Amino acid sequence: MIHAWKTRAGRLLGGRSAPVTYALIAACCLVFVISPVSGLNPGYGRGNELLGAQQAYFERWGVVPVELFSGVPSAALGPFTALFVHGSWVHLLGNMLFLFVFGAMVEERMGHLSYALFYTGCGYLALLSYAAAHAGSHQTLVGASGAISAVLGAFLYLFPKARVTSIYPFLFFLPLRFPAWLVLPFWVALQWLAAGQDGQGSGVAYLAHLVGFSLGFLYAWVWCLRRARVKSTAAPAIEGDSQP
Repeated sequence: MIHAWKTRAGRLLGGRSAPVTYALIAACCLVFVISPVSGLNPGYGRGNELLGAQQAYFERWGVVPVELFSGVPSAALGPFTALFVHGSWVHLLGNMLFLFVFGAMVEERMGHLSYALFYTGCGYLALLSYAAAHAGSHQTLVGASGAISAVLGAFLYLFPKARVTSIYPFLFFLPLRFPAWLVLPFWVALQWLAAGQDGQGSGVAYLAHLVGFSLGFLYAWVWCLRRARVKSTAAPAIEGDSQP
């Protein structure tokens, strides 16, 4: 199932300041275009030669669970570099669409630096969790899905009443608008059901999606609590301080 989601605020992104979101999208697109996966660089050859280059590329920059927990120091960078690696055009464009629609609003609310740390930290932990659950696997894991799932989780907490337009193939692609508190939990339920069949050849890290979403929701919750405490403990203004 493919979902194309957008919000009314998302259509006004041109007026928003979201340099981190746009930089992440640009970086992912650039990395993909120059990689052997895009098929745009003839230097990687064709046929089996190209397939070999793609496999080597995934193993070098992605997450290989069995290597990650074997004590190889360089493997610790895998969950970070894998956030910028994608396995196909569909994989890339799907992730970037979600990031473009939801990332700007979350970044604007959190602030640029906090959002950057949130995105990379949650993305790293999501991939690490999936690798830990499949510690003996040699299958390479790539993609920003875990980090973007964290963005969705944060969006749900920060903007639960935002109207989200969803397009469902099984409903003849009719665009239906629902609040985020209804759409995003439905998405989580789909990931949960799919995660129960993980390992049957889908090639999608649904567990990383669930972990990322949970981390994002919890991060936004804690972040809002800290802001509320800071405001409540701030010293009251002395009479006359607020006068012009």
